[in-house]
Amino acid sequence: MVRTHRYPSDLTDAEWALVEAVLPPVSKDGRPGAHSRRDIVDAILYVTHNGIVWRALPAGFPPWQTVYGFFDRWKKKGVTAGIHDALRGRVRLARGREAEPTAGVVDSQSVKGAQTVGADSGGYDAGEKVNGRKRFVIVDTLGLLLTVLVVPANVQDRDGGRRLLIDHYFTHHRCRHLFADGGFAGQPVAWARTIMRTTVEIVRKKPGQKTFEALPKRWVVERTLVWLTAHRRLAHDYERHPATSASFIH
Repeated sequence: MVRTHRYPSDLTDAEWALVEAVLPPVSKDGRPGAHSRRDIVDAILYVTHNGIVWRALPAGFPPWQTVYGFFDRWKKKGVTAGIHDALRGRVRLARGREAEPTAGVVDSQSVKGAQTVGADSGGYDAGEKVNGRKRFVIVDTLGLLLTVLVVPANVQDRDGGRRLLIDHYFTHHRCRHLFADGGFAGQPVAWARTIMRTTVEIVRKKPGQKTFEALPKRWVVERTLVWLTAHRRLAHDYERHPATSASFIH
């Protein structure tokens, strides 16, 4: 069936050409040809952008069970993260950078959890007064996502930062200099330098600063976190499993 209605979240022809080029071969996705893979991707983006449940997909898309099935398989096989990383490399090359960065910026963001977030994977962030989950992210100096970790909101920045740096170390070998805020200061800086061979440079607010002011090196990650919450599915955490949250972020 050919879709007759398009949505703002749909890929343009040029965007689809880029995504299609980095998708795995059709034969590995199961039941090839039953539905357009472009419609599958557009349906996933529709859910992410509009924050709806899978069952509420408009009738013009493939059946929600089919769309969710692709989303789940791509998540488990690392396809979604792989597509994201390939596209990030292309953006960096187009900006005159090398595909793999050597520096990044770290931050965290606590978001409210829906009732679907179980007590075993959620928590209360007393500092932000948020009951839900916390996203730890590392972005490059353009603000493009490198590494993401989703944990209960009561996990301290220093503890979550360690887990994030371990994941980052094995996936981005050249990125050995990171900028972070004061929440990551202290012993984690020495641990990162000696164990992870990574320099963590703390960017602090100016003395006496009381109003908002974009900090050098740090503002790019704060902008990325705003980009995430502009998508309704990411404004809160609705997922039963943290890995699903990470996949939606990718």
